[in-house]
Amino acid sequence: MAVLECAVREAVQRLDAVTAAVYLLDEARTQLQVAVIGGVPPSLFTIPGRMDLDAPYASARALASGKVAVLADPDPAEAGQHYALPYPYIALSAPVIHADHRFGALSVLRLETHGDYQAADCTELQEISDELAAALAELADSGVAITPGPTPVLVPAGDADTGVATPGRGVFDAPSSAGTSLMYPLRRLADMLNQATTMDHIVATARYCLMSPFGANALVLASASEGRLWIVGHCGASSDMVRNLHGARLDARTPAAEAVQGHPLFISDYRPSADDCAPTDGESHAEAYLPLIGSRHVIDLPLIDGRKVVGVCCLSFDGPRDFPPEERAVLDTMAGALGAAVERVELATKQREAGEYLQRRLLPPTLCELPRLTTTARYRPASVTSRVGGDWYDVIEAPGERVVLVVGDVEGHTLESAALMGQVRTAVAAYATEGHRPTAVLERTGRLLLAGLGTDLLVTCCVVTLDTADGTAEVALAGHPEPLVQGADGTIGALEAPANLPLGVTTHHAYRGREHTIGPGSLLMLYSNGLVGSDAAGPGDGARALLRSGSRDTGADLEQVADRLIADVSGPQQRRDDAVLLLARYERVLGERASRTGSLQIQQRDLQGVKTARSFVDDRLSAWGLSEMSDALKLIASEIVTNALIHAGSDVDVRLRAFADHIRLEVRDSDSNPPVPSPLALSEEENTQAEHGRGLLIVEALSGSWNSSPNGRGKTVSLQVPIT
Repeated sequence: MAVLECAVREAVQRLDAVTAAVYLLDEARTQLQVAVIGGVPPSLFTIPGRMDLDAPYASARALASGKVAVLADPDPAEAGQHYALPYPYIALSAPVIHADHRFGALSVLRLETHGDYQAADCTELQEISDELAAALAELADSGVAITPGPTPVLVPAGDADTGVATPGRGVFDAPSSAGTSLMYPLRRLADMLNQATTMDHIVATARYCLMSPFGANALVLASASEGRLWIVGHCGASSDMVRNLHGARLDARTPAAEAVQGHPLFISDYRPSADDCAPTDGESHAEAYLPLIGSRHVIDLPLIDGRKVVGVCCLSFDGPRDFPPEERAVLDTMAGALGAAVERVELATKQREAGEYLQRRLLPPTLCELPRLTTTARYRPASVTSRVGGDWYDVIEAPGERVVLVVGDVEGHTLESAALMGQVRTAVAAYATEGHRPTAVLERTGRLLLAGLGTDLLVTCCVVTLDTADGTAEVALAGHPEPLVQGADGTIGALEAPANLPLGVTTHHAYRGREHTIGPGSLLMLYSNGLVGSDAAGPGDGARALLRSGSRDTGADLEQVADRLIADVSGPQQRRDDAVLLLARYERVLGERASRTGSLQIQQRDLQGVKTARSFVDDRLSAWGLSEMSDALKLIASEIVTNALIHAGSDVDVRLRAFADHIRLEVRDSDSNPPVPSPLALSEEENTQAEHGRGLLIVEALSGSWNSSPNGRGKTVSLQVPIT
């Protein structure tokens, strides 16, 4: 080891280099692996750890050819632009060979500012390499194995300095102080990115560790996919860059597109031209475009696929500025760390979205409703798992005037749980639609689970069949919490029934249920145990307390009750499990023998859809003797339907129902994002879609309040208008 250390120290001093390294062939003699590195940061951290023998590095070329090899890394500039070299070092390598012994290569890095290597430099490096080879050959002949260790040995390079002043970095005249100071934000970046789980975390980390230390006034992160750049995060005065980059083609002749090809670009004096899309003040300024990949100068492992670049990091600075070599080396390495983090977060986001999409597709797209029953449901994914679970809800219309309410929970938080949930939900719905009683539904589903679905997972379930004509409710459980009922007077009780065994457990005992009678105005609450978590004394006690607090001061609006119940559950323990909530209010409508309900479906691209919705509302209200409410509700319906057709891009369902004291309007679409009203005065930087959402202010003014809630495959916008 001493002979290697002496060689790198001598090479640094005699060739005025910032770093030197000795590469040795590994035991299999298929790769070169660095054994000793001597120099100053950050250059010594840009040395590749290992390389194939045919790699395009100077070290591999020197060993292969038996001659000194030079490797520079220029990036030509466009006419009128001044680019700095992305890699600020020029490598010179000499083979370490003696007679029949082939050991590896001795390489040095010199700053670009020192100019090209001369013939004398090549001669000096070869002399040092020959002396090293002779010493290693003597050791090898004595039986010493000349192979690299598991990790390289780093040695200080004496009084070596980069020889380049980096303003604001380190202590003046202190060797390697500037480079060492630059390593601090790089280390902080690596530590913080390890903890980043969202794109917002990455942007905040880049702002703290990259944008601020280097004095940039804007930072933009863009992902490359489908032949274009897409903004994933930005901060600072970045509006112009965002406008130029978002959706930009990768085959365009732009600095960002060049960077995506793997070439970092440092533009010291960028002067906007008349062809630029974004409005500028015409002042020159500096920009940097860094490919979001593992730096090609430090990456050791071959990438599994051919997709090397995941995007680009763009920086903008006030006025022209130079990019000293140390800064370029550190920025290039930082971009590699950012690229890995962006790819990891994007992959996690796609997996989460896929799980949520699967969950939404397996839940009912709409809830079946009868004139005497109003229902709503919520699904809340777990926040500390894969966000895929087996909880579900359903509302099924049965023969006669009966409706079946179902809530279930499949064991686990895996894709298997979600897939099994879809199968069990389908089976329960099929048996309930045939008119079977709740106990029979559970028995048949349990037998199917044991015989035909091939799984060891257990399923709990609660089935309630409600006869809306007389309020008779039959309850059957399969190891699930009992449903709760809140009477019209506010008292809360349980619809008790035998617990029975979960589905999937072999049993020779028949499932048993129990019958109850509920009065008009009663609120039924079915839920899974994820709603109350593990902190409560018991699921029933926790659910009672939750219902008592959540149904306070909400009047007759079922959507507000559901929102409050879900919002009240926010502790980390409760969020370890997904949860479902199903609410049903048993109500009496005006005119027992005449159904006061109406529904309309509008096709996705129906140009007359809004007009049809207005006519539908006017016709229904006139038929119910409520013509005086037609004008306001027609305007409300047209605004909400227009919003759904424009932003959801799906078919739209409109439902209108008349109760004793109010009219309820529901509009359903397939977009799960809630509509957001826009203030009348709003800057573009605060909201790029300020021209949308103003119609909701009209809805709010006419109805007093409205609500948006998710359903199985989108959202439902609902409101209630009092009958005066």
